[in-house]
Amino acid sequence: MGNHEVIKVQPLLQSDGSLREPGWSRKMVQVYNRRAIRAPIFRIKEWDYYLIISEANDFGVALTISDDGYIGLQSASLLDFNKKWEHTETVLNALPMGKLKMPSNSFEGNSIFHDKRLKMEFIVSKGQRRLTCDFKNFLDGKPFSCDITLEQPEMDTMVIATPWKEKKTAFYYNQKINCMRASGKAVFDGKEYVFNPETDFGTLDWGRGVWTYDNTWYWGSGNSVINGKPFGFNIGYGFGDTSAASENILFYDGKGHKLDRVTFNIPKDDYLKPWTFTSNDGRFEMDFIPILDRAAKIDIKLIVTDQHQVFGRMSGKAVLDDGTVLEVKDLLCFAEDVHNKY
Repeated sequence: MGNHEVIKVQPLLQSDGSLREPGWSRKMVQVYNRRAIRAPIFRIKEWDYYLIISEANDFGVALTISDDGYIGLQSASLLDFNKKWEHTETVLNALPMGKLKMPSNSFEGNSIFHDKRLKMEFIVSKGQRRLTCDFKNFLDGKPFSCDITLEQPEMDTMVIATPWKEKKTAFYYNQKINCMRASGKAVFDGKEYVFNPETDFGTLDWGRGVWTYDNTWYWGSGNSVINGKPFGFNIGYGFGDTSAASENILFYDGKGHKLDRVTFNIPKDDYLKPWTFTSNDGRFEMDFIPILDRAAKIDIKLIVTDQHQVFGRMSGKAVLDDGTVLEVKDLLCFAEDVHNKY
């Protein structure tokens, strides 16, 4: 597998709709333009997904605004790792096909969804992101709300442009931003879930693209403080043709340290049994003890999704570019195994 780094500012797509330069970047240098896509409008997928975890207090919040062409999927999750409990509530809307006007990059423009039941806004300003959600009848008639601020100083991120061998107009343009310090709170059923920016972080999964119909992917991500500095990782594979670059990377004190291949060793008979993660270069070797499997399965003929987003604690070693070994201990994170047909 190559690790081609794209550094040139240029349009993401060529005139035929294929990717101009597959590879990874530390910043969003390639420019996404929805109008340059050469695929049916109902195949275009655009989403912003935020996951905010409190390592100090064992809870998390996930928020999604998405336009998947023939369906929009807006969701909020509240996760309590002490109780091994989570609830996800979703509002589906038919045929958004661009009506949500999702931003064409991650650093300017806001993602907003309002209907009678849900108001969700992701507001981007210089150096920070403010996430607000007001969800009526989230569970048992009770509302869920949150107002969370993520700090985003100048730092490396993981951007990847991935093609598919079998279809040249299919592509995946994705950015993962780790290590954003989180403050604010979520409120549900009379309880406040307060984030502490000294220990708690948010991650953004920003995605735009056109996929083929049937895909399986593996993705894992986590953040913590190691030796007084922000540490994060992003690992994953299985999606598209990643011969130009993988999305495996470590973040430490604002700098990205690129990894080659990482393998998820998953006990598929029981996702709550211990997992391990291994790497071909020995730079990411981890044990993972699951706490909670956020499983979802939908099978309505044309649309099939079978996903296991497993939250747990990871321990092991991560090796930076200069050979420095970071000891990772009980880092609260997730890893997922997702199969989609849609």
